[in-house]
Amino acid sequence: MASISSLHAHSLHYADCIKGPATKICLKQRLVVACCNKQDERVEESRGLSSRMKRREALIQISLASAFSVQHVFSTAFAGEDVPQDSRVYTDDENKFKISVPSDWQVGGTGEENGFKSITAFFPQGASNSNVSVAISGLGPDFTRMESFGKVDEFAETLVSGLDRSWKNPPGVAAKLIDSRSSKGFYYIEYTLQNPGEARKHLFSALGMASNGWTNRLYTVTGQYTDEEAEKYSSRIKKAVESFKFI
Repeated sequence: MASISSLHAHSLHYADCIKGPATKICLKQRLVVACCNKQDERVEESRGLSSRMKRREALIQISLASAFSVQHVFSTAFAGEDVPQDSRVYTDDENKFKISVPSDWQVGGTGEENGFKSITAFFPQGASNSNVSVAISGLGPDFTRMESFGKVDEFAETLVSGLDRSWKNPPGVAAKLIDSRSSKGFYYIEYTLQNPGEARKHLFSALGMASNGWTNRLYTVTGQYTDEEAEKYSSRIKKAVESFKFI
């Protein structure tokens, strides 16, 4: 703690600065410091706004990935690995991932579409609303790991509340968060979506981040099924999502 004499000396020096011949210089220096502080505050505020906007854009991409529906069927590219008899491993060497899916499911995909670098989907034969999709989107340099989006609970709440439109008049889609957790660099989120008059959809997503050597990429792996198909597909879809790995 400063002594009383040193504090007194400091106050005298300050008084001399106000009263002495260097008054203008002293006041000008104080104004410059104050101005610089305000500029620094504006820069920090601008950076914070930019970061929030980037997170919002990424969340929009994730929302779109969650709403993805399978439309196109392409040739399969499955690799033989030691997996359960009712599953097989799909390997994407270009996008550096693999996933174990039911052996009797088909695979479809697209190239760049609606801002995504790649979308790959897996779905049962015949009419069904169940599927698993892998959507890849680019990220800015500010995003280096999943924690760049915030903690998993905060992230999940923001994502699901951003999808919910049940409060509108007339009400839109109702979104409800069921569970969220993080494990080994991935965020796992379980939630439901229901449009008025339609069957409720259950969604289970795994989100992870990896680099292709040039840019960071966000991988959104989402499995979905309706109430009517829950008994048939829920466990198989969750196993598929949880089997996703980078290679």
